Amino acid sequence: MINNEEDHMTTLLVAKQYIKKFISKYEVYLKPLFKLILALTSLMMINGKIGYMHKLDNISVVLIAALMCSFMPMNFIIFVAAAFTVLHLYALSLECAVIALVLFLVMFLLYFRFSPKDALVVLLTPMCFILKIPYVMPLAMGLLGTPASAVSVGCGVVVSYLIGYISESATALSGMAMEDMASKFRFVIDGLLGNKDMLLTIIAFSVTLILVYLVKRLSVDYAWTIAMIAGAIVNVMILLVGDLVFDTNVSIVGIIIGTIFSVLIAKIVEFFAFHMDYSRVEKVQFEDDEYYYYVKAVPKITVATPSRTVKRINTPKKKYAGNQARREKDV
Repeated sequence: MINNEEDHMTTLLVAKQYIKKFISKYEVYLKPLFKLILALTSLMMINGKIGYMHKLDNISVVLIAALMCSFMPMNFIIFVAAAFTVLHLYALSLECAVIALVLFLVMFLLYFRFSPKDALVVLLTPMCFILKIPYVMPLAMGLLGTPASAVSVGCGVVVSYLIGYISESATALSGMAMEDMASKFRFVIDGLLGNKDMLLTIIAFSVTLILVYLVKRLSVDYAWTIAMIAGAIVNVMILLVGDLVFDTNVSIVGIIIGTIFSVLIAKIVEFFAFHMDYSRVEKVQFEDDEYYYYVKAVPKITVATPSRTVKRINTPKKKYAGNQARREKDV
């Protein structure tokens, strides 16, 4: 049984090395392709959720915008997604578009101030909400990011709840009088700021992300795994306690199932980003003129990909050449 597990692990490690080599070799092609897929997916999700402007809810327009994004920096995808959202909301209500535009401007200022490299997070968080696995974002960014990544995750949460709230309230907004702009502004702002579920989610995700970041930096064996489990438990506890206090009506079964899937995805992230062999831990001590140093060294698990060699056997040819030489000599 142990040998079988080792064989499976070796196979996975070899596959990991092949994937890394493939990505490194074809990065110049894979990077635009990845941005194309990301932009295409995010824009199609926006159209599917709030496709009020029919000119944008067109596959040709989406493809053109996604192709533009594939050759531009990653942050450009955020601007295009924000523009699609504002234009769709403008088709529904001018007030919704203005509120969304102001909200996006504030978030962009916070985003570029604290975590300008987390463009992927701002896009993936709303997408994970649609896929019902939003809890993977604080776990993954706690492992790969910094505490400042909580700003990007929080921005993604706000965008998700904004789109969801306006989508659910579209009928009520359409029924309001055209001249009653103040009522529409008040309706959207009160609904967003008074959304206890959104505020609770932002708090839970921020605490979870920071906790995972702090635990995974500890000098203990399996720190990343402990950080994931601790973060998942704390996230569930905050959401459940918040549900009891604020009566947010969250789905307990949905939280538990979503958290389990999120931990599994985080384990895959750990496998590719931080895979250590804790059976060969070494503790090293050395000194200089001013300090003693105590270092714990944990080796990474690496497996060399098997190389294929092809041998050519030219014996028949040599034999033929030797026979030919003898014949010429006899002549």
